Amino acid sequence: MLGRPKFVLASGSPRRLSLLNQAGIEPDALRPADVDETPKRGELPRACANRLARAKADAALKSVQLDDELRGAFILSADTVVAVGRRILPKANLVDEAAQCLRLLSGRNHRVYTAICLVTPREAFRQRLVETRVRFKRLSEDDIQAYIGSGEWRGKAGGYAVQGIAGSFVVKMVGSYSNVVGLPLYETTTLLGGEGFPIRFGWLNATAI
Repeated sequence: MLGRPKFVLASGSPRRLSLLNQAGIEPDALRPADVDETPKRGELPRACANRLARAKADAALKSVQLDDELRGAFILSADTVVAVGRRILPKANLVDEAAQCLRLLSGRNHRVYTAICLVTPREAFRQRLVETRVRFKRLSEDDIQAYIGSGEWRGKAGGYAVQGIAGSFVVKMVGSYSNVVGLPLYETTTLLGGEGFPIRFGWLNATAI
């Protein structure tokens, strides 16, 4: 797109892309970073999210530096962590993992942390961490098995996707909803705007959904 700096999203997540599009921002390229997302031993949820967002940004920057079309672009990465106390829940890929997560979340409060990392055209790094508190209803075994059957949990932090069926499990939420989906829009657009990215550039021709 002409008329604004290049913008790269360092993620392959359809949810993050959809949220950016909702804010009127269309990335010029996607550069998903292949990083090991395993928490380190004893690592706290906040520290884990911040570390992984930075690692993804570093990997995307290396890729962009080799691309003449994208060199000097804004790069945005993010990592979302779901935690009960100090315990980090996995990004569930197996049925047993998802069931264990849902049983742990049933009737309890948990926290969702998303760290965002922005690389500016001058290759400065800017980070923010956003926290949302969520309480689930008490889930019956029928709830859990039926939800597992939906398949919506696959690859999701904490074994659920709040923008789908699991939204009906939420009794209370304190903080950013888009953060729980995977990208806190207020903090993201504020960070971009503060670094000189024209966040309103795409608004003029945006089509209402």
